[in-house]
Amino acid sequence: MTIFQSILLGFLVVCAISVSFSRNLLNSILIYMSYSLIMSILWVCLESPDLAITEAAVGAGVTSILFFATLKKIQAIRIESEKAETVAARNNDTTAQDNQEANSPTALSVSESSTQTATGIMNDSAEDRKAEPTHE
Repeated sequence: MTIFQSILLGFLVVCAISVSFSRNLLNSILIYMSYSLIMSILWVCLESPDLAITEAAVGAGVTSILFFATLKKIQAIRIESEKAETVAARNNDTTAQDNQEANSPTALSVSESSTQTATGIMNDSAEDRKAEPTHE
């Protein structure tokens, strides 16, 4: 075994251990891709070019692309759910503020034919006032 192969084998072990401890999925995919490339170089050094080509094409190529596509879809789902949660929170805040405004006393102007309240405008007619009992 040559020094070059020993160094590649050391990098291979480092990649295998570091992908296990990586917390970021993107870093894990990149480390896996490096592992496959190092492995394909080792196959060339061991005089097995057919395995080297297969490892490079499948391990570093196709599998990594599939992992990237999956990672993109997972993050897209998270982003959409975060947007939906943000919109729902804003709607809840707006509804709560509207309810507070509706229940809080505001400056009211009273005229002879109508009474304006915080929740809207109610028209009082003279007949409605006469029908209401008065407490004296």
